[in-house]
Amino acid sequence: MTARSVVYSVYERHLARQLAGRPVPRHVGVILDGNRRWARDAGFDDVNDGHRVGGDKIVDLLAWCRDAGIDVVTLWLLSTDNLARPAAELEPLLAIIENVVVGLARPANPWRVQVVGALDLLPTRTAHALKAAEERTRDKHGLRVNVAVGYGGRQEITDAVRSLLAEHASRGTTIEELAGLLDVDHIADHLYTRGQPDPDLVIRTSGEQRLGGFLLWQSAHSEFYFCDAYWPDFRRVDFLRALRDYARRHRRFGG
Repeated sequence: MTARSVVYSVYERHLARQLAGRPVPRHVGVILDGNRRWARDAGFDDVNDGHRVGGDKIVDLLAWCRDAGIDVVTLWLLSTDNLARPAAELEPLLAIIENVVVGLARPANPWRVQVVGALDLLPTRTAHALKAAEERTRDKHGLRVNVAVGYGGRQEITDAVRSLLAEHASRGTTIEELAGLLDVDHIADHLYTRGQPDPDLVIRTSGEQRLGGFLLWQSAHSEFYFCDAYWPDFRRVDFLRALRDYARRHRRFGG
């Protein structure tokens, strides 16, 4: 063991002790950013190597979340904007995402996987693979893992409103009647994450300090933590720092 790894291990234990008895987020959203930049900096010719390494990191993150007592994790793997990338980059990325999600759904893993996103925008093969993985974990009771694929916050809200309108149209509700009863909860009941707690903490890697459309509705009262490390370099120390930062904040919820 190198001197650096010894210092790292000591610091990691120090952070874990600082969190003992402190508030822990129930739901954590993570924007897994910086895979392509990591690959370029590491000297890879193919940026998809960054996505592959980043995909391998996800299991580590889920173990850290489980150990911390977190109930729900939402991972943003592919945005609706990403779907406009050239086919030469997008097709390998979709294959990597399929492999990651199928891996999370293996019988040995305790995670309960749920796919959130506009699956109708994805290739049929990808959508079927993701939904099949979700179905295989339906009866599991471990950490709930939302995999956001083909996800955009504006798209989600649009889909929620469309679903709400279709539901009331089937009941024969008039527009005037719907306008009179519509409230925040009605729309929330049609979001991809309906029935789940909103994220208490949103983490974004790679140094970018913006949401980019991630959980726009659900993150109204979330705390945000921006980490400079690219996603493949994200360590347990970085995760514990995010939890420590969250524990130190006084959440006012607008009051």
